[in-house]
Amino acid sequence: MGIWYKGNLNQAVNRRELEGHIYYIRGTIKVEEQCYERYGIQTHFIEEGEDYLTLIEKYVLPLYQIGDILSISEKVIAMCQKRTARKENVKLSFWAKFLSRFAAKSKNGVGMSEPYKLQLAIQLKGLPLVLWASICSAIGKIFKRRGIFYQILGKEVAGIDGFYEHSTFERYHHLAVLSPKNPNGVCEMIYERFSLSTLIADANDIAIEILGVSPDLKGKEEWIKGLLQDNPAGQDDECTPFVLIRLIKETEAEPYIPITPIACPH
Repeated sequence: MGIWYKGNLNQAVNRRELEGHIYYIRGTIKVEEQCYERYGIQTHFIEEGEDYLTLIEKYVLPLYQIGDILSISEKVIAMCQKRTARKENVKLSFWAKFLSRFAAKSKNGVGMSEPYKLQLAIQLKGLPLVLWASICSAIGKIFKRRGIFYQILGKEVAGIDGFYEHSTFERYHHLAVLSPKNPNGVCEMIYERFSLSTLIADANDIAIEILGVSPDLKGKEEWIKGLLQDNPAGQDDECTPFVLIRLIKETEAEPYIPITPIACPH
């Protein structure tokens, strides 16, 4: 995406409240000649094992209008599914310690330079495939090709998030969140329950991956990426895992004061 914001997106000037439900204006975006406004819905810190259907009833439905699209952070669904790993339960192997020394470090978050995260990749995909991915990645760097490691190991490994000592949430210092299970099925369940067009996104300020969509959004993944290209859910401690996307026609957009993007760090 190449759009990077420093700090929390929840600026007081963009805060709105409707009958006790807090949301933040995330501005408009034009995709395929149509204008859409996005609203980041604030929640409590969602714990492991909570029910995402109950969360949607509590936070989303009071603000929903017919035709809205709901974008959900993959981390919330994974937490609800208890798709997590605790650092104290991850036993580091020699290979995790060794290979992590050669992994690229980035300001964008924790990568495979964190040995505990690399150990999870080994547990998920097996040591032989991780070794092969590491070798191919090293060769790719010679030719200035990036991302080969994750291309080989897939979304499940790319989606590991956590073990980040600088996270605003202390819980994530010792907790990793894995990719959600059956994201398409989750979106379908939400659609059947609420008639709500739904997608699950793994997004940060650098890239976005659409993990699952409801049946009515099938085949529209690239269009959806356009709606979320500036990561309206945020990358800090916003607690806005639900984002409503609304097509606006004659309706005037809400007043919005944007945060100035900065140069994308590497």
